[in-house]
Parts: sequence; C-alpha cells; structure tokens
Amino acid sequence: MRQKRRGNLPAEVGEFIGRGSELAELGRLLESSRLVTVTGVGGVGKSRLALAAARASDEEAGEDLQERYCDGVWLAELAAVRDPALLELTLAEALGLTDHTTRPPRTVLAEHLAGRRLLLVLDGFEQLVDATAELVRELLRRSPGLRVLAAGRRPLALDGEQAFPLAPLDAAESLALLTARATAADPAFHVTGANRAALVELCARLDGIPLALELAAARLRVLSAAQVLARLDDRFALLTGGARGVLPRHRALRTAIGWSHELCTAAERLLWARLSVFAGQFDLDAAEYVCAGPDLPVESVLDLVGELLAQSLLAREETPTGVRYRMLETVRAYGAGWLESLGDAARLRRRHRDWYVGLATWCETDWFSPRQEEIAALVDGELPNLRLALECCLEEPDEAHLGQYLAGTLWFYWAGCGRLTEGRHWLDRALEPTGRAAAPVGMTEYEPSRLKALWVLGYVSALQGDAVAAMSALYECRDAAARSGNALAAAYAVHRLGCLALVSDDMARAGELLGSALERYRDAGELNSNVLMCQVELGMVLAFQGEPAGALSLCEEVREICEERGERWTKAYALYVLAYAALDAGAEGEARRLLTECVEINHAFHDLVGLVLALELLALVTVAEGDPAEAAVLQGAAEPLWDGVGLRLFGSGYFNAPRLMCQERAGELLGADRYAAYAAEGRELGREELVARALRGETENPPPPEGDGGFPPACEGYANISGRSTRRRAARRR
Repeated sequence: MRQKRRGNLPAEVGEFIGRGSELAELGRLLESSRLVTVTGVGGVGKSRLALAAARASDEEAGEDLQERYCDGVWLAELAAVRDPALLELTLAEALGLTDHTTRPPRTVLAEHLAGRRLLLVLDGFEQLVDATAELVRELLRRSPGLRVLAAGRRPLALDGEQAFPLAPLDAAESLALLTARATAADPAFHVTGANRAALVELCARLDGIPLALELAAARLRVLSAAQVLARLDDRFALLTGGARGVLPRHRALRTAIGWSHELCTAAERLLWARLSVFAGQFDLDAAEYVCAGPDLPVESVLDLVGELLAQSLLAREETPTGVRYRMLETVRAYGAGWLESLGDAARLRRRHRDWYVGLATWCETDWFSPRQEEIAALVDGELPNLRLALECCLEEPDEAHLGQYLAGTLWFYWAGCGRLTEGRHWLDRALEPTGRAAAPVGMTEYEPSRLKALWVLGYVSALQGDAVAAMSALYECRDAAARSGNALAAAYAVHRLGCLALVSDDMARAGELLGSALERYRDAGELNSNVLMCQVELGMVLAFQGEPAGALSLCEEVREICEERGERWTKAYALYVLAYAALDAGAEGEARRLLTECVEINHAFHDLVGLVLALELLALVTVAEGDPAEAAVLQGAAEPLWDGVGLRLFGSGYFNAPRLMCQERAGELLGADRYAAYAAEGRELGREELVARALRGETENPPPPEGDGGFPPACEGYANISGRSTRRRAARRR
C-alpha cells in the first residue's frame, strides 16, 4: 500500500466564513470531473474557496489511504510567475520534485504524476492562461489519477472542464465576514442596533466581495460604519457620474481599492506603489532599500508598512527566515498601475534588481559558514524576486553581464539545493550569443562575470550528465581565462573538468586535474565550499583506486575545516568518503554513524545526488551488519530517487558499485523473491519516511537467514567494489 503523502497545503490563516453551499457543490464537481476551475472577479474569494475545498478533500482522503487522493493534495501558487518557461519548474517545485537531469521539466512532471492519484491546486494562472491550459491538458491526458482544481479569473477552456463561477457572499455571510474582520482589527467593535443598518448597507454597497469587505473592515478601527458608508457613497458617485443602484462587481472592487488608496496618506500611497515591484514575499530590509528615497525617508518605511498592514493592504507572514510581507495580487496590480503613472517603474525595477544582486552576493559569501541552512531557506523564499531580478538583468543586452553575474553567483543554490534544472535555464539564457557578444574576451571589466557563468554552467551540466555541454563551457572558460590572465577562473574550470572526469570513471585524468585545481586554488588564496569539494573529489579518486589512506587524510582535513567553519554541505560528501573507507576497513558501526549524518545533511539541502549515494552505501552497510531485508528496503527506496538524478550517476561503475554489490549480496541471502518483495516495499516509501527510517537505523523486518550475514570471503574489504579485491591490493603493496 502506498504511504500517505499529505501534500503542501498551507495552514488556514483566519477563520473561513460562509460558503458552505459552495464548498459542497465544489466537492461534488470534483467527484465527477478531473478539472474544475473556480472563476470570478478579483477579490471574490476564489483562492480561499479552492484551498478550503482542497483541505476538505485532504481530510476526507486521510481517513482511508485508498481514497482518490492517496498521494496527497498539492498547491502551486502561480501569481508571481511571469515567464511561461518557469511554469513547469514552479509546478515541479510545488510537488517537491528534485531533478538533476536534462529532461524537460514537463517530462519530469508527467512521469511523476503518471502512476499517482492526487489533487493539484493551481492558483493565480491568469497571466499564463494559455501555457497553463496546454500543460494541464497534457498532464491530465498522461496521468489518469490526477485531478486539478484551478482558481482564476477565467476558465482554462479545456474539454471536460467544469467551470464554477463564484458569486459574492450573500447578505448574511457578508455581514458575518465584515464583523469578524472588524473585530479582529479592533476587539472593541460590536454590531449594535445603532450601527447594524449602516453595516448592512455597507455590505450591499460592496456587493459582498470579500476583499472589499476586508478593506472596509480595516477602516472601522477609526471610522464609524456611517462614516465609511458616506465616504463610499461619494466614491461611487464619482465613478458613475452620480448614478445610483447596484454597481457591477468589478467596479465595486475597484471602488473599494481606490477608496482605500484615497484614504491613505501620500507617503502610504507612495510606498504602496513602490512595493508593487516585489514578487511574492519580501522583508523589511528589502522594502527599505528599494522604496526609500528623498521623498520617502528610510526611517519612515517601518511605520508605513505597519499602516498598510492595519488597512489590510499588506499581509504579514511568519517564515523560517523571519517575518515577511506579501501584497495581494489585486492590490499589487493597483499599486503597479500607479507606479507606471508616476513614471517611476523602470527606476524601481532597477533598484529591486540591485537589491537582489546584492543579496545573492551576500548569500554566496555566507554559504561558507554555519548559516548554510538559513541561506538555503532564504533563497528558497526569495526565488520569485530573484527570478524577477534575473529577468530585469537580461532584458537589456548592454546589461547581460549582470545576468551572468547573478546566475553564476547562485551556483551554491543550483548545485547545493537541488535546483540544477532552473540554474541551467538561467545560465543558458545569460550566456546566449547576445550576452556573450556583450562581453568580448579580455576587452571588458565584465569578463569575470562571464567566466564565472561559464564554469558554473559547466558544473551544472556535468551534474546533469550532459558531458558535451559541460566540456564546451569549461574549455571555453579555461581558454578565455588563460588569455585574460584570470587564474582563479582557470582554477574553477580545471576543477570542474576534473569532476567531469571523475563521474566518467577516468580516474587517472580526474586525479591529475583535481590535483592541479587544488594547487591553483592554494596559489590564489581561495578557500570556500568549492575548494573543499575539490579536495573531497580527489579523495574519492583515491578511494576508488584502492588508496584509502590518502582518501582518509584528505577528507579528515575537509571535515575539520568544515566543523571549524560550520560548513555542512561539503562536509556531507567528506563523510561519504570516510564511510566508504570505514566500511573497507570492516568498521560497519563507524560507517553507519558517518552515513547517518550524511543523509541528514543531504536531505536538509535537498541534494538528491548526495542523498542517493549515501542511502545506497548505507544499504550496503546494512548487509554487512547482517540485515539483508532492511538493506533491500533501503535499496528499493533509493531506486525512485534515481529518477530525479537520471542515468545512474552517468553510468559510473565506481559510484554504482555499492548498489550492485548490495543487490547481489542481499539477493543471495534472501532469495530473489524475498529480495524483490522487500525492495518493492522500499519503493513505496516517501522521501520523508525513507530518511526517517535511515536515520532511525531500526527495522521491523524479520531477522536474516541463518548463516553469515556479512560479506562472503571473496568480498572481504570494500575495495572490491572498485573492482580490486583485498588480496590483489595486498599483492600490489608487497
């Protein structure tokens, strides 16, 4: 039975009021249709209703793992996505997919969803309606267990789609929502006989649109219901030339937002307009840098943010990296219109870009520190804004160097946090011919940015298994660096060529190149995660060639430096090599301890390559400890992870040896049928469950068959994995 994966739905913020009949009807439509789209004007509550329906579906499914959504309910928020090329990446990210291959993201999505039963919620697709419709059509066609609940201002216009037009709240629900939000803003607020009529009229004037009601509720902190109604009456008259009566719903919302805008102070309106340049969340530091100026002193921004929060024009969110703010898309769009009318949009976009270029620079520097996990979480949260900054950099050919710099600076995120596909997308764009032409070799101060983008592209391509693209970028970087005298860029290019040789099983060349790169790094005074990774990779070469003493020396030094600096990502790879050597020496307990920490670190950073390597070596350790059943479970669980890595580590016999030996030894001890059954059990584990099981190191499986549970005599010594037996090694040493 497949284990329940609960999905990624956020917790409910605030009480969900009303909509009981709509929720029931939406549930019935999801029973009968694989695609349901909630439509309606901005602010009518499409997103809240879709999420409420999704939560209800998830709770129902949770009662029985055989229910329709046994693989969970997943939300993809698309409002901040502007580039259609990022749509598939955003969906893959929402589903928790990490893919290190060169496969198109659409293929990865389709293959992941093909055999699963889940509900996918798509929110805010209006700006990408054609691309979204095309993708949804293909995913539904190829994934019979998939159902999609979309929320947007218009349907996707696909065959079989059930559109669910969402009407505003009725009178009773409108009053309940207005009262609840007003009370939340001011606990002293109450509905009384004196204000009830004005409140009911206010709800009618706002046509029951939830966003408009929430904006009005925020004003009830300082105005009476009659005063709010009078001001709205004036606004209505202005927009309709004095005509009375029921207003179109879109005009009611426009009126509510426009009225809120008019009631803001000049400084609040200015900040509202400038904050519209952000995508998704942002923090106070970013708001102060981007938005402040002579007409908006930096010391005033905090208080102004507080006022916009109080007026429900901003939302405050607690995140792993601290307090952040978000502007609803409808409110953001209104502010963006004002920013354009002020003629200040281009300048603000550049300031936004500059802030995030600076943030990326700081994050790269701080990656080599105890704050690695914090940096990873920060960049995760800032990804929509970093994408916007990259777009801004690449809009003008004369500023292509900024795009190259930013895409290269984020190497730690692309390679260290499982974002190879997106990194490849931006690096390829930044180094398109127009970008390269903008930075001729040796002719510009921007040449270092281009060289960095080239070696990072080579690094990412190598990890994706694209040797041709990797060699092309790295040779270009090496040769250009030699011509321009950039010794550091040359060191990085040589290093990554050595890495490419390593995963291609060319150990002699890998050792030569990695050793040369280390010398170049030392001559340049460079020390960071890349340099330490080069040392680890050289340790791998020695370990694979049956020289554990040299591998131990290199990787113990790396571990010491990492522990001194608080670096964890590279440390995980050093631990892998140390565990390799420990198993070779017969110290299974030490190997398990090292690999347990390795698994924990790789999982924290979403580093799929490191995780699958550690798990497969841990499975081999488990065989050596005498538990082939648990080893088969771990080995089976690692298999689906390879789908995200691609060809099993590029076909490397050295890296694949633990898997093959584990399969052989566990299969001998269990028999083919039992091994297959335990491996199948492992394949059904979700990644979180797999990691928890690996870290626990316990098993509920039956004990292994009687007899020796470790290596057979012919396999004593882990060096046999690299194709050399212990006896042959000893003979060579004699």
